[in-house]
Amino acid sequence: MSHSSSHSSVASRPLPTIPPLLALAIRPLPLLPLQLALSGFLQRILRRHPGLLDRLGEHRRARFGIKPVDLPFAFVVEAAPPRLLVVRELPQSLDARISASLANLLALVEGRVDGDALMFSRQLGIEGDMEAVLALRNAIDDAGLDLAGELASLFGPLGEPARRSFELARDRLTGSPGVQR
Repeated sequence: MSHSSSHSSVASRPLPTIPPLLALAIRPLPLLPLQLALSGFLQRILRRHPGLLDRLGEHRRARFGIKPVDLPFAFVVEAAPPRLLVVRELPQSLDARISASLANLLALVEGRVDGDALMFSRQLGIEGDMEAVLALRNAIDDAGLDLAGELASLFGPLGEPARRSFELARDRLTGSPGVQR
């Protein structure tokens, strides 16, 4: 399944997880502000990468559940129409479920880690329609997403400090320096 040699060795050791006390502290926070912020972020990414969801092909109508195992909420992602929901628990009516730590999920999206290695080391769980998950993975890989760059674009003239802050936080979470694309 691995079709790129650009994956770093991030998966060679388990990435850190969000401390349980922090996860417990954020549990009572309302999900709507997070959903609004992430939905806006998703829409911006789709404007900057217009063909991203087209790469899903026949799986364009699939509903994906994404569960960061170290956070007290999860995400439901739909491609047609593009929608992101933040939920306390994933609904049963999903085509596929993907679970991993937040650090591993971020590393996967940015192509910094190999999904196969995570699966074999049991740091990534996938249930449901594997073809749909592979289509999603290929679409994300093909887009070459740079989350730090996407985030920086939201901040206009403060974009560069925002990029550096995100990269520092991400690198602390994943325990590795950023991979240059």
